[in-house]
Amino acid sequence: MSYVVDFVTVSTTGLESSPVADALAGLRANEARYFKNKFDHTFTVEPADEAADVVAYVHRILKEERDIEIASRPLEATAFEVDGVRWSYVFYESGLSVNVLYTLEEGGKRAVGFKLSDGMDVPAELADRFKFVRQRSKLAGTIRGSYFVVKGAY
Repeated sequence: MSYVVDFVTVSTTGLESSPVADALAGLRANEARYFKNKFDHTFTVEPADEAADVVAYVHRILKEERDIEIASRPLEATAFEVDGVRWSYVFYESGLSVNVLYTLEEGGKRAVGFKLSDGMDVPAELADRFKFVRQRSKLAGTIRGSYFVVKGAY
């Protein structure tokens, strides 16, 4: 069952099993606000088991591009297209959010982004490979993020 993420009233719906559920809900709401303000797109997520194709797509890119396997359990996922860009998101129980930005036109931007919820340690599978920068958010507290450029075609 899909869930429209409300960035006005932040809810932990679907994220309750996370030890940082409140911070992860804020991170998810922060993403929803970004897409609503920038593209007038309503950010909707599904339980990860109902969006298995999205989770598999993100995991395939992580594995093939950087040999990364996320240890945490995926809780929710979404995929959509806005302005010629395919976006895919997976939110994990640990508080990690992974997104894939994939411009459909050749030569466009293609990247994988990582965001960590407030209070979350950097996962071991990412710790020695990426530097994370901090960003303040009214909805999510302190978000730490990093990314890498996607080289292959997906």
